[in-house]
Amino acid sequence: MNSSEVSSSISENTTSVSSGPLLWYQYEVCKDITYGFVFYYAVKVLNMAVGFPANVMVIWQMTKKKADSTTSDIFISNLALLDAFFGMVTPIELLNRLLLNNSRIWYLQRFAYGVKDATPLFLTCICLDRYVAVVHPIIFTRIRDNKIRVVVSMVVWALTLAYSLVKSFMGVDSVSEVFSGLILTAFSTMVFCNISIIWVLRRSVIGKEEMHPMKRKAFKMVLLILTIIVILYLPPVALMPFAKYYSLRDFRCLISLIVFSIMDLSCSIEPLLYIAKTEKLSFCTCCQKPNRT
Repeated sequence: MNSSEVSSSISENTTSVSSGPLLWYQYEVCKDITYGFVFYYAVKVLNMAVGFPANVMVIWQMTKKKADSTTSDIFISNLALLDAFFGMVTPIELLNRLLLNNSRIWYLQRFAYGVKDATPLFLTCICLDRYVAVVHPIIFTRIRDNKIRVVVSMVVWALTLAYSLVKSFMGVDSVSEVFSGLILTAFSTMVFCNISIIWVLRRSVIGKEEMHPMKRKAFKMVLLILTIIVILYLPPVALMPFAKYYSLRDFRCLISLIVFSIMDLSCSIEPLLYIAKTEKLSFCTCCQKPNRT
């Protein structure tokens, strides 16, 4: 079991529900513990109402961003594009999950969840890019050319599409082990990169009275990103290896739904974080102009 789409997998392997529209809590076995599905649908609505427009705004900002662009922008825009697609499919999924139960639409849903499963790859690319910039600045100056990042993005897109198509047509179980390895590797890499950046920034101010304002800003941002990564991606990393020890009822109706719904919150949290940072920088720039004059 490998994404927030766990409940769709249950629908494929459970015969307790008759054909036709499903129960809102999907399965008879879940009727006594429905709060897992309440949280699941709440996250869906949040991603549709907040995450989708926020990711579209990030993409729009990237298209008009020129003077102050960074090397990570190409990864950020691709990540926003994947999350926007996932949010765009949400109304179709809710309609199918609650009313239609159409087998053809399930293929689209599984493809969308495959796309969401692979989004940590672009987030990992962002963390690696910043890691090299801070920890290995000399190497970074040699690889500033965005052509390298375009090639890396194309490779990630190829892996994402291949993974999503396999998941769509062959089912969730076909990519279960792949997802486990992907999320564990991505989580470990992101945590290592951000801790390394924090360590370097802290060491740069040893013996000094205070940290440079720019370094302080970077330190706070990386610390915030690390916190978000741990909150969003630690639950699946920590809990899913022990899935076989849970009862079928608890795993299907509660644990998997909540764990992967938390991971899906990245669709809303990540673009909002980027927008907040961008707006803050724009505000600070406007405030500084009168002083410079």
